[in-house]
Amino acid sequence: MIDAELERFRRLHPRCAELHERARGSLFSGVPMPWMALWAGGYPVSVAAAYGSRVVCEDGVEFVDLCLGDTGAMAGHAPAPVLEALRSPRGITTMLPTEDAAWVGEELTRRFGLDRWLFTLTATDANRTALRIARMLTGRPRILVYSYCYHGSVDEAVAVRRDGATVSREGNVGPPVDVAQTTVAVEFNDLDQLEAALRTGEIACVLAEPAMTNMGIVLPDDGYHAALRELTREHGTLLIIDETHTFSAGPGGCTQAWGLEPDLLTIGKAIGGGVPCGALGLTAAVEAGMRAHEEADYEDTGGVGGTLAGNALSLAAMRATLGAVLTDDVWERTIPLATRFADGVRGAIGDRAMHVTQLGCRAEYRFGREPARNGTEAHAATDSERERFLHLYALNRGVLITPFHNMALMAPTTTAEDVDRHTAVFGEALQALG
Repeated sequence: MIDAELERFRRLHPRCAELHERARGSLFSGVPMPWMALWAGGYPVSVAAAYGSRVVCEDGVEFVDLCLGDTGAMAGHAPAPVLEALRSPRGITTMLPTEDAAWVGEELTRRFGLDRWLFTLTATDANRTALRIARMLTGRPRILVYSYCYHGSVDEAVAVRRDGATVSREGNVGPPVDVAQTTVAVEFNDLDQLEAALRTGEIACVLAEPAMTNMGIVLPDDGYHAALRELTREHGTLLIIDETHTFSAGPGGCTQAWGLEPDLLTIGKAIGGGVPCGALGLTAAVEAGMRAHEEADYEDTGGVGGTLAGNALSLAAMRATLGAVLTDDVWERTIPLATRFADGVRGAIGDRAMHVTQLGCRAEYRFGREPARNGTEAHAATDSERERFLHLYALNRGVLITPFHNMALMAPTTTAEDVDRHTAVFGEALQALG
């Protein structure tokens, strides 16, 4: 069945095949970044145009895009207010602030509640800086993450729990040290493991997504976040919340929607319409602690920030995205669309051993009758062959979903017709599987 769909894909995309073959002469794996090789067709389609919730490839095929840059393009592709801001920014890189910086900082405080902000070029950068700050403020060497988490290319976070020990995740490329030296991995939703790790007194911080999103959407148990916050405070451990993907929950992510109280917060390109950017939020207490360390060099050689971070172009994109595209009212329309998506998937699933989980305007189907409670369970439920077939079947019928997993995201430009198109294609694919 996969072979038949691959043959159909090749017939539909000869020009994209030519461009991929050309790229193989100069690019590693023939793609700008290795993860692009994960698209189910054997090679990715080459984009001729992307606008709203549509992508058009070089063969002229138009797709409904429910992938949206794996959240980076959550505002939709090329939103007009962002394009307008980018046409006439206050420079591009000047090493000087613009008025947009203060506006964006104030808006992030309004949405997420943290008092001070630093700008980065990626969420990975924000997470790396957050870990440095946490180790400095606590004087502790190790961090805690959840098994099969994802926080960008942060070395300390490429960790899983296996047989009670923290080990490097499969496929980790050239880790600088044994990850067990820097990290303790525990299972999400397991308070006993969390408390045991914190009780050692060596954990500087917990780096956590409010809901796990790397191995499908894994939601927290009722009361888990309240217990997490209580335990971290009890043991003098800082709490970092990574909202890069969970921004789907609402205008202030899960932090606002669920009343979370992190010490630090990180977020990435979605707040800039997909333009490279990121932000790190700090409470007033964290800021005071940082300033009390007079020997810390935040301006030059201390490993915090980057010369091009907080540039005029990125800040213009952030202001336009937050001020005119991903406004508070947008979720009133996009969350019901995700519910429509989830309901459609449930109807198509019927009595098959699958389920769908929703987090705000984001939804994802997975194999297994019940949702996983942690990353290890979610990883074990992965069925790469069947998932590839479903992705390829949808791709061949003009629907894009995230290739790394099965996520669909609703942008302000997504329509009910887009959702229903996926439902129809998904149902046909399941019928083909039998």
